[in-house]
Amino acid sequence: MPMTFTSVWSDLNQVEFSQGFIDAGGYRTRYLHAGDPTLPPLILLHGITGHAEAYARNLGAHAEHFSVWAIDFIGHGYSAKPEHPLEIKHYVDHVFKFMAAIGVERASFSGESLGGWVAARIAADYPDRVDRVVLNTMGGTMANPVVMERLYKLSMEAANDPSWERVKTRLEWLMADPAMVTDDLIKTRQSIFQQDDWRMACEMNMALQDPEIRARNMLSDADLGRIQAPALVLWTTKDPSGPVDEGRRIASLIPGGRLAVMENCGHWPQYEDTETFNRLHLDFLLQRA
Repeated sequence: MPMTFTSVWSDLNQVEFSQGFIDAGGYRTRYLHAGDPTLPPLILLHGITGHAEAYARNLGAHAEHFSVWAIDFIGHGYSAKPEHPLEIKHYVDHVFKFMAAIGVERASFSGESLGGWVAARIAADYPDRVDRVVLNTMGGTMANPVVMERLYKLSMEAANDPSWERVKTRLEWLMADPAMVTDDLIKTRQSIFQQDDWRMACEMNMALQDPEIRARNMLSDADLGRIQAPALVLWTTKDPSGPVDEGRRIASLIPGGRLAVMENCGHWPQYEDTETFNRLHLDFLLQRA
């Protein structure tokens, strides 16, 4: 049966939200925001070559309980594109500058892939800045050369030639079911990849696929053991970056860690099975049984 047409707008048309740009310590930073600003802050962090729309299907449910911010990392989306290799410390610095710009000292964080890597680093090194943390198919604990090479190849091919098919192929890497890659999602990302500075930006954010650079940014078992905040490690049965056993291992190393596994999802469970993700996510963030 053909999939019902969906779009970013159909995901957001019942959500009271804003899109904007803010100066975060000199970085022009794009954000999506939903929820009363007086509610506890929740910051959503996307994956490599991603953008804030990764959370378009989650803003509404979370805005009932949080002041929710989904940002474009530096080097990504429509945020500033620094002309130097981007390592985890640069993303952490960007997050803190964004928090300062919106007047937030402490928040809950949920990060997917690269975003989970950044969130875990923040939780390990700056425990006073974190309430609760969700690590969604997170990066930073594995260095599989086959996965790294594949991700680099697909990303750079789409950067060099942001054609419909190249962008579609890159997005399909994220999904357990390639049919989840809608025309609207392809066009949303293609517009980002067609920016004049995207090829340079992609090279800079692909730095973490370089073995030497990755090695000095990896999260050690000791790092994970220093995470004091309650942590949900969310993994999927069809994640292309690593097996469920890795999620289980990560959760076992975090003192307040727990594991949730989503079936039949790949690297974007928050998009692929929104209902299940939102339920698991909110049960954890709101400390519901």
